[in-house]
Parts: sequence; C-alpha cells; structure tokens
Amino acid sequence: MKRFLTTLKHIWSVEDLRKRIIYTLLLILVYRIGSYIILPGINSSIMDAKSTQGGILSLIDMFAGGSFSRASIMALGIMPYISASIVMQLMGMAVPAVQKMQKEGESGRKKITRYTRLLTIVICLFQGPTYIAAYAKDYLPANADFLWWTQTVAILTAGTMFVTWLGERITDRGLGNGVSLIITIGIIANLPGAFFAELGSKLTGGGMVLLLVEIVVLLFVILLTILLVQGTRRIPVQTAKRVIGRGNRQAVAGGQRSYIPLKVNQSGVMPIIFAQALMFIPALFGGSVGNAFSDISGFWYNLLFFVLIVVFTYFYTAITMNPNQMADELKRNGSFIPGVKPGRSTAEFIDNLISKLVFPGSIFLGIIAILPAFAMNAGISTGFAYFYGGTSLLIMVGVVLDTLQQIESHLLNRHYDGLMKGTRIKGRTNTQSAVSMTQSL
Repeated sequence: MKRFLTTLKHIWSVEDLRKRIIYTLLLILVYRIGSYIILPGINSSIMDAKSTQGGILSLIDMFAGGSFSRASIMALGIMPYISASIVMQLMGMAVPAVQKMQKEGESGRKKITRYTRLLTIVICLFQGPTYIAAYAKDYLPANADFLWWTQTVAILTAGTMFVTWLGERITDRGLGNGVSLIITIGIIANLPGAFFAELGSKLTGGGMVLLLVEIVVLLFVILLTILLVQGTRRIPVQTAKRVIGRGNRQAVAGGQRSYIPLKVNQSGVMPIIFAQALMFIPALFGGSVGNAFSDISGFWYNLLFFVLIVVFTYFYTAITMNPNQMADELKRNGSFIPGVKPGRSTAEFIDNLISKLVFPGSIFLGIIAILPAFAMNAGISTGFAYFYGGTSLLIMVGVVLDTLQQIESHLLNRHYDGLMKGTRIKGRTNTQSAVSMTQSL
C-alpha cells in the first residue's frame, strides 16, 4: 500500500503526466455532461429507459453511456465513427487508392482521417432519422414537422462529431486512445447502476453469498480476458552483423537480437463486431427461426454466434497478417529467424505459428463473447451480465491496460518505479527491443 501511494505521488509530481491526466478528466466530464442533455422537444418526463432492456438496444445504450435511452444530443455516441473506421480499414485491404494512402505516411494518415470523418457524417445522417423513428417516436413533440426533424438530425450528427473531436483531443493532448477511452467510460458508467440493481435483487432474495460468488467469477473472467489480450508468442529475430566505414573508422553494426510479437488474439474485437452485425439477419425473417436467433440468451443464438466468431477470427487474421510480406521485410533489413532459412522457409515458419495461435485464440474469444448468456441463464440481471464478457469486457480490459502502459512509460522515462513493477504485464522496459510487424484495431 505504501509503494502504491508513493507511485501516485510520483505520478502527480511529473508535470507533463499531471497535465495530461487533468486534461483527460476534464474532457471526459464534458462528455458525461453532454450525455444528459436531452434533444429539443423530446418529452423526457415520459421516457422509459426499460425499453432498451435486453437485446441489441441494451448493447448500443451501454456503448453510448446511457445517451441512447435518454434521447441525448449524443445519443448516437461514438459508434458511427467506429463504423466509418472499420469501413475504411476494410477498404484499405481491397481498394488500391486507400492502400496507397496508407503507405504515404503522415500525409496519407491525414487523408484517411478526413475521409473517415466525412463517412461518419454520412452514417449519422442515416442513423439519425432511423433512431428518431424507431426509438424516440413516442416522445416527439406534437408539432414535429420537417424542420424539427431536420434540426434534430443535425444536432445528433453534431453530437457524434463533437464526441469524435473530444476523443481526438484526448489522444493528442491527453492520456490513452481517446476514442477507445470514451467507449470505455460509457461502458463503465453503466456498471454502478447494474451492480446496485443486482445487489438489490440479491438483498430481497437473500442471496448475498450468491452475489459474492458472482463477484469472484467476474474477477476470474477479467483475469482470463487479460491473459487473452496480453498473450503473445515472441519469434526471436537476429540481425546480421555488418562492417560500416573504412580503415580506422570501421565499425560493426547489427548483431542485435530482437523479436516479432504474435498475439494470441491478433484480431481484437473485430470478429465479435462482425458476428453481431450478421446476427441481425435471421431475426429479419421473423417466425420461429427468427425468434430462436434473436434471443441473446438462447442456445441457437449463442451457438451461431460462437461459430461466426471463430470463422471471422480466421478470416480477419488471414487478411491482416501476411507472412510473405513479413519474411520479405526481415530479409530486406538483414534480419533472420535463428535456425530458419530466409525467404520462403521463413514465411512458412511464420504462417505455421499463426495457424497454431489462431485456433486457441478464436475458441477463447468465442467463449468470452457468449459468457453473458451463461450469466443471464444463471440468474444474473441482464445489465450486470453484460460485464461478464463480450465486446464490452474486451474493450475495457484493453483500454485500461493501454492507459496503464502509457502512465508506466512516463514514470520510467523519469526514473520512477512504474505501476506494474513486479508484474508480467507487457509495457515494462525490457532488455530486448520489440519489432512490431503486425497491425491491429
């Protein structure tokens, strides 16, 4: 405890880190205040948040930090920007023009960011009227004419763009990835209400021991999720020695040992997002089949959901990981994997390792994704069950670890002990240097 308090003192004593933390907290506060500002003309006194209980609406409301159910000016949240980012990422795999921008460095990144923002506006202009017509139709003012609809859609679009701007400012001048942090704050904002609702149900039912068991299980699931996010297979890489210069000015360069980190879960939360998008299709047909696949706690829904996640994990890893390109990069840099011939043999070696990692990673990811269904069937309330797995838990764990690693870096750069001393969480300084050959969302 004493070391922890000393570390907090060190964090506050680092001026740059202190300013970044305060700046981040202030922008988060602005975001939370904005999530409670209701759209003009909406009768908030008769709004019933229970209409979002269960199903996909609960997930949307969770990611929006409750703004969705409150018909806030930020009701659409950051998700349109996330959708636009995913579309641009997929286009980067198939459209040569986008691929060219990705290779242009900083200028290309700025172009992609600009196109992502424009695509976000287009998505908002489509989702805004859909949101009003599908969810807020019972709360509209009596004189809701075309002008009111136009201004409301404009406000929803501006709300999303403002949230996006807040996220970018946090990334540039704050601490952590701003967009991911905003999503995490929206998820965590629902945790106290969900926990107290679960606590109230257990108090009335005399199940305090059961509540303690639920908390222990939740901590165990979080531990497993951390292992999934942090699990890495390191491929050792040796750089060939080279003699630079002439005569007395000769120097030996290279000969350093590094590694290529291959994650167990290389695809992140993308397979879950893709699978959730496809799970809407069976429900569109209605009937007994549609009802079976629309029950998020049902057997058939979760079986199909699990299979889709496994399939999409293989698919997404295949299109994002290119062993041939990695082997070429190693050969071009004068590096090699000890015991493996450069070129085709290296590509086959890396491909074999990726195949071995994808299978357990996809199974583990699928299990975590369907854990909320098991929690619901075990008698846990829907709101609290969502924290037992799925996209929300993966995002929270990933963002928290990333933020802690950034704080760690600031402390270590100033010769302070970090928050993770004595742990095996990646982000501590290491005698080996990392060679990042992969990309993930």
